[in-house]
Amino acid sequence: MGVAVFFAAELDGEELTLDGAEGRHAAVVRRIGPGERIRLTDGCGAWAEGPVATASKTGLTVTVDQRGTDPASTPRLVVVQALPKGERAELAVEMLTEVGADVIVPWNAERSQFRSNPERSAKTLAKWQAWAFESSKQSRRSWFAEVAPIATTPEIAKLLQDAALPVVLHEEATVPLARLEVPPAGDIVIVIGPEGGITPTELTTFAVAPVRLGNTVLRTSTAGVAAASALLAHSRWT
Repeated sequence: MGVAVFFAAELDGEELTLDGAEGRHAAVVRRIGPGERIRLTDGCGAWAEGPVATASKTGLTVTVDQRGTDPASTPRLVVVQALPKGERAELAVEMLTEVGADVIVPWNAERSQFRSNPERSAKTLAKWQAWAFESSKQSRRSWFAEVAPIATTPEIAKLLQDAALPVVLHEEATVPLARLEVPPAGDIVIVIGPEGGITPTELTTFAVAPVRLGNTVLRTSTAGVAAASALLAHSRWT
């Protein structure tokens, strides 16, 4: 089992202090004590690792004996996730983070049934960012998944236009996802529609020939991780 990962904005020095919410979580909730190894990361590739020297209710100190910087993954994986209902949103964000999505873009699709207003949008974005943050640590990422602001259909169309590989999943498409050629660099942008599906108007706005995953229809919360896995198996996972 690998070492636990925690976020730390500052990684300079031979001995690092993990305090605040992260430190209390490590010491009190996770009950990590002296002698146990942990890894600290800034979420942007840099990390420092070592044994815990001291532990208290307020946090930990770590004696650094290893450090490094991991390069950003390429191609970059951007997943546009139509806003699902209830617990399915958390499930989608967690699985996309675990599988390696670099950016998750919440999309207020026509059939998302999301009533957008500034307060609700801010709360939703904060929840998604918190889920991605925790899942990034759980999956021991040194580059944390980013959650972008809630996007409109024209904004998603622009993402697709600029992508090295634009992917729009649709159950009525005839071309299978497996036939797509994955580029070695640039952005792979995958669009996952809501439970009610992507509307004809949205498909027209996207101006991308849609593809299908397989012979079954997946829920919106699981389609993204399935599509991402299929494409990553032919690029970053080889």
